[in-house]
Amino acid sequence: MGLLSGIMGTASEADLEKVEKQIGSILIEGETVERGYQLIRDLIVLTDKRIIVIDKQGVTGRKTEYMSIPYRSVVRYSIESAGTFDLDSELKLWLSSHADPLTFDFRKTGHVADIVKILTTHTCR
Repeated sequence: MGLLSGIMGTASEADLEKVEKQIGSILIEGETVERGYQLIRDLIVLTDKRIIVIDKQGVTGRKTEYMSIPYRSVVRYSIESAGTFDLDSELKLWLSSHADPLTFDFRKTGHVADIVKILTTHTCR
């Protein structure tokens, strides 16, 4: 089971000021945060350079893994909108280094649409 495939639940939009404070030390000069999504303790952050997945581990959450995914590594992606009975939207990312996609669930279809715009902007250049 991969890092993200085991995540259960749905992501909601995170406060960008809090996200920037939390990851400010790993951002490069000139890199800006475009969106952030909170999933319980974990975060998915989209910058103008990459996707950063922050996985808080353990009972206390003090141990943290930061996965940096450059947009050039995204081979393809798919989205599934929310339905009548399934209220969550889903985003799948296939990376050049993984056979199986990374999967993210979101509470609102609008979040997935916003992410797709960012992904398309940075992968179709």
